[in-house]
Amino acid sequence: FLSLCPGVFPFVALLLLQRRLVAGRALLVNGPSAGCPINSLCRSNVYEQTRKQVALLNATAQDLFSLYVSCQGEPFSSETDKLCNPNGIYFPDFHENRTSEKEVMVAMYKLFAFLNASLGNITRDQEELNPTAKELLDRLHNTTKTTRGLISNLTCLLCKNYNIFQVDVRYGESSKGKSAFKKKQQGCQVLRKYVQVISHAARILLPHLSPA
Repeated sequence: FLSLCPGVFPFVALLLLQRRLVAGRALLVNGPSAGCPINSLCRSNVYEQTRKQVALLNATAQDLFSLYVSCQGEPFSSETDKLCNPNGIYFPDFHENRTSEKEVMVAMYKLFAFLNASLGNITRDQEELNPTAKELLDRLHNTTKTTRGLISNLTCLLCKNYNIFQVDVRYGESSKGKSAFKKKQQGCQVLRKYVQVISHAARILLPHLSPA
């Protein structure tokens, strides 16, 4: 058996993850007075590109989570449900009562701005903890790249269709300064929650992504 994640060592204690949340404002353009430079932001195929990005993230989320778990070693591999339980951690959610395209687009922007920051956090930790886990690191980088492209397209659509150029975004905590176990657990919890949320979000969002 050839492991995709060499250099994994077991941890024997379950440490509690203390949650701190940070609120921020994501600027979609240069500032409040800049308005929305529609012509310079949007590509002609923005709807098609956005659909493909959402579908790709949804299709690859479970595989990313599974690979992440396998690379953390024990006890994560054998106690996944317990250690990666996302209950109690913050993650932007979607609700069935969001029916207008504007509400859906704003909620989607919040979701992927949060995810982009979280992926950066997870990738940094894995580069430190599992530097030889090439496939995992490649998938994290690719997911981040897709997420950033999606954020760019959502920025365009929010500006073009609704003149929205600022969105209040709530971010999760940084893992800097935490133990290796807590870093691994935080990433595991966030990615499991991501699997749950992205499938729901895709079902709601995709019908809205057709050219007006």
